[in-house]
Amino acid sequence: MSPHPPTTIINVGYLSTNYWVISADKSRLLVDLGWPGTLGTMRANLKRMGVPLEEICYALATHYHIDHAGLAQELKQTGVPLLVLETQVAAIPLMKQWTKPQDHYVEITQEGNVTIPCNASRTLLEHIGIGGEILSTPGHSPDSISLLLDDGAVFTGDLPLLEYAGEDEVNRLVAASWQLLKDRGARRIYPAHGPLRSLEMGS
Repeated sequence: MSPHPPTTIINVGYLSTNYWVISADKSRLLVDLGWPGTLGTMRANLKRMGVPLEEICYALATHYHIDHAGLAQELKQTGVPLLVLETQVAAIPLMKQWTKPQDHYVEITQEGNVTIPCNASRTLLEHIGIGGEILSTPGHSPDSISLLLDDGAVFTGDLPLLEYAGEDEVNRLVAASWQLLKDRGARRIYPAHGPLRSLEMGS
């Protein structure tokens, strides 16, 4: 297997949400997909950071809440495929209940989505030159996933830090998700909100 090209990570976020672009040469993956009705802002931020929209191979939402997947269908309409994990499919139709007409949300269709199980994620990422895997990490929501790169960078969406996780079943899910990430080699947390952290700070 040939070595992967160097991976770079940039933040194209806005409205208090981090949207991450992982690049390997000219293959790029967008993690978390913007608020609805803000495609112009997303385009402008991508351009400012030197990321051509046509080089984004896949758009991946860490979970289907409005600030993380609000632009999914609009990005699909520009030609960016939506990468969906099987554990996320049921959450997609629920998005619209959290929107109002003034949000200008374009409902996500199943048509054209690239839907895979988590255990197929490494092969798919390999095809675009990115070493890593996508893991189911419930806790914030049942459909939450994390993208873990082989260098230890992990994109966790809204997975709560353990000290903020609360009690009972949700706390157990959050703890199990963090343990999974730690066991798989996660070291640097790229969250959807707030600054980067080490796993030690986030566990």
